[in-house]
Amino acid sequence: MELPPLEVQIKTLPLSPGVYLYFDKKDRLLYVGKAKTLKKRVSSYFNKNHDSFRIKTMVKNIHRIEHIVVDTESDALLLENSLIKSRNPRYNIMLRDDKTYPWLVIKKERFPRVFLTRKMIKDGSEYYGPYTSVRTVRTLLELVKTLYPIRTCTYDLQQDKINEGKFKLCLEYHIGNCKGPCTGLQHEVQYNRSIEAIRGIVKGDFKEAVSYFTELMQQHAVDMEFEEAQQLKEKLEILTRYQAKSTVVNPNISNVDIFTIVSDEAAGYVNYIQINHGSITRSHTMELKKQLDESDKELLELAIVELRNRFDSQSTEIYTQFEVDLGEKLKVTVPKLGDKKRVVDLSERNAKFFRQEQFKTIKIVDPDRHTNRLMIQMKADLHLDEEPRHMECFDNSNIQGTNPVAACVVFKNGKPSKKEYRNFNIKTVEGPDDFASMEEVVYRRYRRLLEEDQPLPQLVIVDGGKGQLSSGVTALERLGLRGKIPIIGIAKRLEELFYPDDSVPLYLDKRSESLKIIQQMRNEAHRFGITHHRNKRSKQAIETELDEIPGVGEKTVVDLLKHFRSVKRVKTATKKELIEIVGVSKTQKILDFYKNEEK
Repeated sequence: MELPPLEVQIKTLPLSPGVYLYFDKKDRLLYVGKAKTLKKRVSSYFNKNHDSFRIKTMVKNIHRIEHIVVDTESDALLLENSLIKSRNPRYNIMLRDDKTYPWLVIKKERFPRVFLTRKMIKDGSEYYGPYTSVRTVRTLLELVKTLYPIRTCTYDLQQDKINEGKFKLCLEYHIGNCKGPCTGLQHEVQYNRSIEAIRGIVKGDFKEAVSYFTELMQQHAVDMEFEEAQQLKEKLEILTRYQAKSTVVNPNISNVDIFTIVSDEAAGYVNYIQINHGSITRSHTMELKKQLDESDKELLELAIVELRNRFDSQSTEIYTQFEVDLGEKLKVTVPKLGDKKRVVDLSERNAKFFRQEQFKTIKIVDPDRHTNRLMIQMKADLHLDEEPRHMECFDNSNIQGTNPVAACVVFKNGKPSKKEYRNFNIKTVEGPDDFASMEEVVYRRYRRLLEEDQPLPQLVIVDGGKGQLSSGVTALERLGLRGKIPIIGIAKRLEELFYPDDSVPLYLDKRSESLKIIQQMRNEAHRFGITHHRNKRSKQAIETELDEIPGVGEKTVVDLLKHFRSVKRVKTATKKELIEIVGVSKTQKILDFYKNEEK
């Protein structure tokens, strides 16, 4: 599809956290930024005047916007960092240097040290993070060292050197921060137990640690040591906000390509994520039109070959949602859980967002194409024989059993046709009976359409479950229309769709456009019916003897009550006073009515 105008690209952005990328007409990357809400952040560049000449120039050159949706604002921060370092955008000044976010490392050595670092060295050590806050890492380090005293020295603690007495106890031992493994006062097995516990805390399992800090904080409060209690409270808050896992940066996943696909009747949408040295360095989504009836597997295989060639990928491993055939040189992994599965889920989420944005774009720039696609989708989703270009939905309203009414709303090409909406006062049913009322209004509606030779809908929807649907089917049967007009019922609780003669309901995806249209129709029918019901009750509540005066309409009654405030005052008003409000003719009718009443 041809690139839509910039304002359309902005309108279709999601309200999710993520990273946005600006490109110029030559497809050069201008800028990478992070956002808590992508649409709001990107819109702000075009809605205000910028003092900076650099930003003004950049905005003027923006031709295309890409974005990557992530789960959290913290992930957006990390992804922005890795993309700026790997892609070197022209207008990014910050984060270009070698400085990166901090990691917490458990060093691969005898009696491992645990410390903060900004550089990853591939020596078999364990790295956790990265963290968007140095304060978080320092709090974690302080926590683990408080609970489990570990060494901070850089000695090579080989057993033979310890036996030879090459090391001496330092101040850290004497103040209780270390148990002296350098002189053999702490055995390696005992030390490694502490490291195992620390590993659990860093991964996020710190229930015991939080419990310990909470007790300590409460004790400080009891001892009136409020400053110390406040410091512990702040540490607790940091720990409860702490997240050990990041989807966008993970040292356990390196030099891998991730491909996922979502599809509909017309096309497949493939997302590609490239991971180098544990960080996402690229994300791209493409649309593949279905020429024939290609399966998702066939489309994904085509896309993988094309995208790997386009971006010159050298990765030898691929993660996907399902097995694909790519030859023996490439390893294909289908993750089921853990970090790898989370990255595949992230890719699939971006493919879904891209699909939704394509639909939004088509809706704006080519409404007819959007309507045609929507009708094809509804026909497939609802198992219909033809596209539901004309749909009608019925709803009953009888609050507290009074004034039972019903509403019928009409949608043409997926949009409300309000001039064709109809209200019904229930005539043949005594008391609140939803089933009988539904049968009456469906019967009356289609009997009239048949009598007037009007076109019948391609789909009828009744608000309710099996009971209401059965009533609607009975009405169509009485008219000889059963099987000629498809009819379904929608139950509110689980949004189940019921079909005649089928005990098993249909469940559509909650994000499905077909379900959204049906829900919109149901809500519109309910709104329209309730409004009519309220109007009817209100009118009944204000009916007075003035309504019985021949030749005096509703508007005249309202004018009289507005001015005189009560029927009694109208009755006692002088002829002159009445003429000023309703004129000579109607004044005479009012006077004649009350004169005859007195006889």
